[in-house]
This record gives sequence, C-alpha cells and structure tokens, in this order.
Amino acid sequence: MTLHTILVPVRGDGLGEGVLDHALALGRRFDAHLDVVHCRPNPEDLLPFGVFVPAALKQSITASAGSLANEEEQRVKAHFEDYCRRHQLAVVTGRPWPQDRMSVSWREETGKQAAIVGVLGRLADVVAVAQPDHGRNLGLNTLEAALLETGRPVLLCPAKPVAGPLGAQIAVAWNGSTEATRAIAATLPILAAADKVTLISVATGAKEGLAAAAIGDYLSDHGIASELRSQTARGSEVGQALLLAAKEAGADLLLMGAYGQSRRRELIMGGVTQYVIDESDLPVLLCH
Repeated sequence: MTLHTILVPVRGDGLGEGVLDHALALGRRFDAHLDVVHCRPNPEDLLPFGVFVPAALKQSITASAGSLANEEEQRVKAHFEDYCRRHQLAVVTGRPWPQDRMSVSWREETGKQAAIVGVLGRLADVVAVAQPDHGRNLGLNTLEAALLETGRPVLLCPAKPVAGPLGAQIAVAWNGSTEATRAIAATLPILAAADKVTLISVATGAKEGLAAAAIGDYLSDHGIASELRSQTARGSEVGQALLLAAKEAGADLLLMGAYGQSRRRELIMGGVTQYVIDESDLPVLLCH
C-alpha cells in the first residue's frame, strides 16, 4: 500500500503554485501522480437567485462570464504548463498513471470548486488545498468540502514556501480520540515512509480515550518506530503548544485528526483544529 494520487485543485487566485509545490514535495517520496483540476465557474451561478432577469440581460451576463472564464482557463493552464516544464514533470493524458516516476495530469471541470473537490477527492489518496486566506475570503469552502465530504486525508498548504521534502519527519498530534486514531490509520503508508515519527501528546487534564503508549504499539506492529513527546497546556493553548512541539521535533509535516462530529462545536480538541488551520506555517495532514 502506498500513496498513488494527490488531487490538486487550482484556480486563478494566486495560490495554485504553492499548493502544487507542497503536493510535489510530498508526492516525490512515492512517485505519486498529481491530478490537477481547474474548476471553471458556471456562468449561471452568477445570476441573482430568486430575482427575475430579462432574457437579454441574462444572455449578456452569461456571455461576459463565459469570456472571463475562458481567459482564466487559458492563463491558469499556461501557468501549469510552465510549472511542469520548470519541474520536469511528465504530463500524461490518461490512465494508467506511471508507477515508476512522478507524473501530472490536467483537467477542466465546470462548477464551484468546493463542490467538485468534495466529489473528486473521494477517489484520491490525498487532497491538497491552500490554507484559507481569510482576508480575501478564499479557500475555506474548499477546505471544508475536502475535509468533511471526501473521507480522505487533506494536505493543508500554507503560504510559506516549501523548504524541502515533506513526510521525512512527521509529528502526530495525539489525544486518544477516534479522529486521531483514524488519521493514523488513514496515513500508514506516509508514516511508514518517514525517517522519523514523533507522537505529540499535550495533556490538558481531560480524560483520554487511548494512551499514547498504545498507539505507539500500534505503529510498531506496522513496522513504524516512533518516539513520544509529552507536555501540558491549558485547553485554550493546546494548538499553540502543538505547533511549537512539532517544530521543536524538527517535523516537516504535522498529522492530526480534525473536527470530531461538528465543525461548529469542534469536539475533537476544543478549538485546536481551527487554531492549527488558521495559524500553522507548517504543512498539515488533516483527517476527519
């Protein structure tokens, strides 16, 4: 079992190259395939909902939107082709993907990016998305769809440039929960390929489901050595402590479970999931 396919959604928002960089840095360790999808806006989505629009105005709006979509598609695809040339990536047009080298493909889909990612991501091994940009109100819907609708690990890609390969040294956020256990089980091939795995347990006084020693034994059963770093923090400071401990462990990637039952209530680690999503400058693999 290994990592074969990473879904990489891109659009003309300036964030696509950073997501490609992170997907490439992780995928190189597995000769993975990058399934790059550009989500073309549907002109009908730009029409005001519940308001009568005269036929002539409707035609004008959709024609203008279609023209803008064509321009964006051409611009983003040209950037993609240039990126592949610079990184010497083999562009393929259909399955089966190569198994002995990195490869990449391009496809166009029409519709809202979040909806498309929520469906296509179900058949990927990892979905790579940009860290949401709250200032420009970009990326949150796509991240939520990837996390809550695909059932796949989601690689959160911060704006910070990739310093090197991803997945060589992995920190695992451990709190004994079902979500943390699921995250580990879902990413065993990635953990098995790592040079170092560090379990980070931040105690808050709350009762844990499983002790860190037990998950260490589970990893050992799968041939994965790990070490444990334990520390304490107040509930409101767990996210900050977790990111700090991951950096101190030399991790290039943080793995954690995300959103226990409801994103709004954040049952897994209190507000830890949202804190990490908002504040991490370290790539994060999230599993719901």
